[in-house]
Amino acid sequence: MDWNRIEGNWKQVKGNVKEQWGKLTDDDLDQIAGRRDRLEGKLQERYGIEKDRIRSQIDDWYNRQSW
Repeated sequence: MDWNRIEGNWKQVKGNVKEQWGKLTDDDLDQIAGRRDRLEGKLQERYGIEKDRIRSQIDDWYNRQSW
C-alpha cells in the first residue's frame, strides 16, 4: 500500500475519511495529518476497536478508493 499518496493529498482525502468514520472530528483529522499510525490510534480511541480490526478496515477503505 502506498500510504504516501494519502499523506500528500490529505486535504482532499480527509472528507472521504470522515465519511467512512463519522465519529472523527475535524480536529482529529487535522491531528492525523495523513499519518496512518495516527489514524489507527484515533479510530481505536473513537470506536474502541482492536488494532488488527482497525488495520483491516483501513486497508479495505484504501482499496475501495479510486486513485
